[in-house]
Parts: sequence; C-alpha cells; structure tokens
Amino acid sequence: MTNTKKVVFLGHFGVGKTSLVRQFVDSAFSEDYLVTVGVHVKKKDIVVNGETFSLIIWDIEGNTSIDQARRSYLLGTHGFVYVFDITRPETYEDINSEMEYLDEHFKDIPINLVGNKADLFVDGFSRDFFKEDIFKDCYFTSAKTGEQVEEMFEKLAVKMI
Repeated sequence: MTNTKKVVFLGHFGVGKTSLVRQFVDSAFSEDYLVTVGVHVKKKDIVVNGETFSLIIWDIEGNTSIDQARRSYLLGTHGFVYVFDITRPETYEDINSEMEYLDEHFKDIPINLVGNKADLFVDGFSRDFFKEDIFKDCYFTSAKTGEQVEEMFEKLAVKMI
C-alpha cells in the first residue's frame, strides 16, 4: 500500500516554485515564466526507507505573505516547502515572520526552507550572505541545474514519516 503525503509550495511570485516542482516531477526546466493562478497539483512516487510514498505536490500561486494564501489550499498539509529567490531580497526579508506564522498555525508540520536559483551565486554574493540562524538548515537549490532538488524532497519525505 502506498502512503500519500500532501506537500504545499509557498513563496513570492517568480521565486521558482513551479520550476522546482517541474524539475523534481518531470526532470525538466524551461526559461519561460509561467504564472501559477490558483494551484497546480502534481504527483510523484518516491521510495523512502524501502516504503513507497505518493507525494501530492500543491504548487500554489505566489503571495507576498502566507496569510494571503487560501486557507483551503493549506488544510491537510503533511509538509511545506517555502521558496525564496536568493537574488531578490524582498522574497526573504520577512522570512522570520513567515516561519513563525507556519509554526504557529501548522505546528508539527515539517517545513523545508529553500533558497532557489543557486546557480546564480556569484563572487561578492555567495552562500556566506545567508549566515543568519534562520538559514542554517536552508536548501540552496537550482531548478535550472537540478542542484539539491531531489535531496530537498527526500529530506522532507523523511521528516513527514
């Protein structure tokens, strides 16, 4: 029997939520920017510790704050992925309050914090910039190259078991 786990992607517009989901589910990337309106739902089966899980991934439209997301999208969630764009400070400047909101309203639901577009780290702007405690367990992914995408999903699946 397969266990089903609902994973919800959160974050601002244009941070790469859809691209991350597409990279994970379809092993594909496109430079075309597609705006998610409402929610897109994708499914992928993975095996963790010898057990098969169906991840039902809810890629919801971008919002500047989680409390603007439709509550119905968040109900029944087993895990969250909060994505920010490492090149756009406005997508992570309120990260502490966003994590506090999730902790307060969805206690005991695992959250993976993801800094996407890691392929754009350059001299003078590197991982060293993200030294604050909030970023200590952050995954720095690239939907374009696939860097850390599989690992991030696998670690979330382990947390949800």
